[in-house]
Order: sequence, then C-alpha cells, then structure tokens
Amino acid sequence: MSGILHDQFPDDAIAHPLPGTRPLAPGDWLRRDERYAEQMALRDRLVLQQRDKVIAQTDDAVDAVAELLSVVLEDLGVRGSDYRRADGVTVGIDRDDPLGTLGRLAQEDFIVMLRGENEHWLAAGVLCFPSLWTLTQKIGRPLTAIHTPVPEYDTALATRVQRLFDLVRVEQPLVRWNHLPYETDRLHNPALESTSPEDYHASGPRPFLRKERQVIKRLPETGAVVFSIHTWLVRAQDAG
Repeated sequence: MSGILHDQFPDDAIAHPLPGTRPLAPGDWLRRDERYAEQMALRDRLVLQQRDKVIAQTDDAVDAVAELLSVVLEDLGVRGSDYRRADGVTVGIDRDDPLGTLGRLAQEDFIVMLRGENEHWLAAGVLCFPSLWTLTQKIGRPLTAIHTPVPEYDTALATRVQRLFDLVRVEQPLVRWNHLPYETDRLHNPALESTSPEDYHASGPRPFLRKERQVIKRLPETGAVVFSIHTWLVRAQDAG
C-alpha cells in the first residue's frame, strides 16, 4: 500500500506554531487533489477488505456519525441514493453504515469527538491513512491520552487544544496543517502506541514529507466535533 505520491503541496500548506489553527474559508472543507483516484482506490480496498483496521465506533456516537454523513453528503451535493465519484466509481449511500459510506466518499479521514466531563474524547472514526497510530487502540480515549506519546503534547498545549474544541463554532470551522519529515511513502501507516516517547519519531533517512490538512468542525445538531484529515505525501527532493 505505497507509492501514492503527490507532485507538490498546495500553496496554503503552511504549518504554524502549535496548535496553529486559522479560520476555514467558506466552502473549503473537503478537497480533491491530483491523487484523488489513487487515494480513493486505496480507501475502497481498506474499507471493504480491512474494515476492522480503519473503522471504529462507540455506542455514544450513533447520532453524531449519522449527522456527519448527512453533512458530508450536503457538502458534496449528493441528493440521491448513490454518489458517482470523480474517478467514475459509484458508491451506494448506506445510512445504516455511515462510517463505511463516509470512508469511500472523500479523501478525508473523519474522527468524531464528543465532550466528556473534562475533555473531548474519541467516539468514532474512519481512519484509512493513520500516521503511526491505530484507531482501535485510541477509541474511547480523551484528547490527552490520544496524543500519548507525542512529546510536544504537554499540559499547556493540551489545555489550548481542549479550549479550541470547546469554542469552535458551527459557523466557523478551523483549519491547521502539520508537517512531518517521513521515512516511508505508505499512506496507511498504523503503529501501536510505544511506551517510550523517544520512539515516536523513527530514526534513519526520511526521504519523504507528509502534510496533513486538519479541519476542526462542529456539527450543528449533536454538537459533536469532527476532526477531518486530508493527507499529502511528496518526495522531499520535489517539495521545493
């Protein structure tokens, strides 16, 4: 599951100091890039053949996941019972399987966060392109525990991120970019959580750059927060 490299990054792929969020421009949530067909083919294989590795949901997330599917369908302009993608593949809209449907509609991965007593927690998701983490291991965890063992995610940053999730408004989603020197061209690159923060970053050559466009968006009815991720991979020598 490798070799899907982009020619370049978008002009706005600029990572600011953590947490690095900016207001999302109207109508600029879901994007389609030059590797749409290749990424969607990989997403199809993962969702249809390895579902247990890329989809997880708790019982508390049923309403939020159903609402998320409706919001994505509206954003894509889908009115009927199926969606003909730009690559010519037709996806049936199965409202009894919202996450399985979502995983095949857009290049974005979708993580659903619900408000807990102290923090938002990961209640559901379809994550085809993880970078060194595993959805099934993180499901049910609050924000702080999700980010174990990321060294940069200290108490001060955790407080700022939780405040972002608390304050993001339905009418004004937020967007941020991260920038990762990368050792592999695998988009689907899961890993179980290490017990050592020093192991979080792989040693050795990193001939690729990975950038993730992350959008934080509140759903209007359930109030759940959606964290969507669109991934680009470029060979470092071509990044400019």
